[in-house]
Amino acid sequence: MKKLLIATTAFAALATAASAQSGGVLNVLDWGGAYGQSHAIAYNAPFEAETGIRITVADADNPATPIKAMVEAGNVTADVASVEYADAVRLCDEGALEQIDPSVLSAAADGTAAADDFIEGAITDCFVATDVYSMVLAYDDSKFPEAKPASPADFFDTAKFPGKRTMRKGAKFNLELALMADGVAPAEVYDVLSTPEGVDRAFAKLDTIKNDVIWWEAGAQPPQLLADGEVTMAYAFNGRIFNAAIGENKPFNIIWNGQIYEMEGWVIPKGAPNKDNALKYIEFSTRPEQLAKAAEHISYGPPRKSSAALVGNVAGKDVPMSPHLPTSPGNIEQGIASNLDFWVDHDGELSERFNAWLAG
Repeated sequence: MKKLLIATTAFAALATAASAQSGGVLNVLDWGGAYGQSHAIAYNAPFEAETGIRITVADADNPATPIKAMVEAGNVTADVASVEYADAVRLCDEGALEQIDPSVLSAAADGTAAADDFIEGAITDCFVATDVYSMVLAYDDSKFPEAKPASPADFFDTAKFPGKRTMRKGAKFNLELALMADGVAPAEVYDVLSTPEGVDRAFAKLDTIKNDVIWWEAGAQPPQLLADGEVTMAYAFNGRIFNAAIGENKPFNIIWNGQIYEMEGWVIPKGAPNKDNALKYIEFSTRPEQLAKAAEHISYGPPRKSSAALVGNVAGKDVPMSPHLPTSPGNIEQGIASNLDFWVDHDGELSERFNAWLAG
């Protein structure tokens, strides 16, 4: 809430200046932290240098929230914002976003049109993806000196791989993981989960480790629980585990088998005061080379196929970044995309059942 107030206040203060200098101003609403810093380096600084357009950034805990408030109040001061895929679809359906013509996006170096170069689902009517992140299994390597866990089934096998686990407190991700651990092929997970029997099967599998789970609600918790030795395995966002392993030299390993990935990207709020500049910014920041540069600063994969070969080392380290990205060949094939339509239809009922299950 504090970040939301800061974001709203910051943009309100800039509204007059933005109006007066509409040819040279762009107000970006972002998430802050390491993620926002990757945007500052890969997108904002070079965009300003190339165009002369001055960027002002404000952060929010979830930029979708102030976007909705701005549009409903008829006082839109943000020009472009980074949001999760599901929020982009929802806000677009509600008429809170401008449509984005994919023809404004740059082609790949070999001439492939952007619409064909982005991975499936990365461009919608109101959204252009900038990165792919995922929920992954991870473990403390020092706790398993011999046999190493390598699959969702291993995560649920507390006899072979002892110790507490940590999982996100909620139905989403956990039900899919439970089915994969129970032998359901990744490609069939949502077909099975769409049936009452499949839901029962997922909860029955979760029952088997319920007493061994510490539930987390903030993304920073899983690596901390691993570092403190409170758990030996975690189901967490890949970027959080990467930062602890590479940035802090923690003995953590990621298991890509069973990853569930989602996308984040740019949207333009309906009535943005500098829409033309927003479109220029989206075109620039989603060029293959810019997406690759951002991926060197945070371990979220670029959503363009032609970006993969352009990703270099982890920024400031002699360590290749590609093995740490959800979208890299060898990693992405081991996972599934989170099914937005499924969760739009079933989130309420499954979350209610999960909460009852957890309390029971």
